[in-house]
Amino acid sequence: MATTTNAQTGENGARMTVRQVDFLYPPAMKAHWNPGKPEFSQIVNAASLAMPYLEPYLIKSMRAARPQITDPALQADLDAYVRQEAAHYKQHRLFNDELKARGYQCIEALEARLQRDYADLEARRSLAFNLGYAEGFECMALVIGHMLVSDREYLFGDSESGVASLVLWHFVEEIEHKNVTYDVFNHLHGNYFLRVRGVLFALTHIFLRTRSGYQALLREDGLWHSWRSRWTLAKLLARIFGYITPRLLRILLPGYDPRQVSDPPWARAWAALFARDRSALRLDTRRLDAPEPIALTGAQ
Repeated sequence: MATTTNAQTGENGARMTVRQVDFLYPPAMKAHWNPGKPEFSQIVNAASLAMPYLEPYLIKSMRAARPQITDPALQADLDAYVRQEAAHYKQHRLFNDELKARGYQCIEALEARLQRDYADLEARRSLAFNLGYAEGFECMALVIGHMLVSDREYLFGDSESGVASLVLWHFVEEIEHKNVTYDVFNHLHGNYFLRVRGVLFALTHIFLRTRSGYQALLREDGLWHSWRSRWTLAKLLARIFGYITPRLLRILLPGYDPRQVSDPPWARAWAALFARDRSALRLDTRRLDAPEPIALTGAQ
C-alpha cells in the first residue's frame, strides 16, 4: 500500500511529497538481502539500525527551532521535512525488527548505544549544535543518495526488491528535502564555523557507529575473519568513498548551498512515476534503470 498524504513546495521549487508506504519482506528473506553482496547488505543494515534513533533526534531538533522561524514558507518546509523523516524512521524500525527476527545477538547492544548517543546530544548540546548536526546528516544523506542512485545497478541488482525499494525511496526523499536543514540553520544562525563543526561531528559520529554496526553483524555471520570477505569489503568501501569523499569535501566550502546540487534524473523520474501510479513503489531490481509500476502483492 502506498499513499500520498501531503506535499510542500520548498524555496528551490522542489516538491516534498509525504508518502505513506509499506514494504513487504518475504519470511525466507535473509539478512544478506543482496546474496551476491553480503558485505553491502550489512553496511545498509547497520545504517538502518540508527534510523529509529537518529531521525527522531532530527525531528525534535527541528521542532525546537520552529518557534524561532519567522518565514512562513520555511515553516511549511520544516513541517513537510518532519513528516517525511517520521515516515522514514517508522519504516526502518519495521525493517530492523525483521533483522532481529533473523537471530542477531549484537543488535540489542548496538541499538542501546545509539539510543544513548542521541539522548545525550539532545540533552547536553545546544540547539545550534543540534541543528548543525542535522545539517551534517542531510549533507551526507544527499551525497549518499546520489551515490546509491548512480550505482544502483551494481549495489541493488538482483537483491530483494523490498529492501532496495525501502532504501531508494528513503534517499529519493532525502534528495527532495536537501535544503531544509541548511535553510533552518542559516535562518537562525548562519555561522559558517558552527555549521562546519556540526557537519564534521555528524559525519564522524555516523560513520563510526555504522562501522561498528557492520563489523558486529559480519562477526556474527562468521565473515569478519574471512580474508575474502575483508578484501571484498575493502574494495566496496573504496568504491563508495571514492564517490562520496570529493562531494563531502565540497560541503565544507564557505559558498556551499545544496541547491547547487542537481537532482538525479532517475530520482525525479521515480517521483513522477509514483505521483502517477502509487503501485510503482516496489522496484524490480532486475530493471533498476527503468522504474516501472510493480504491484505490491507479494515478495519476488
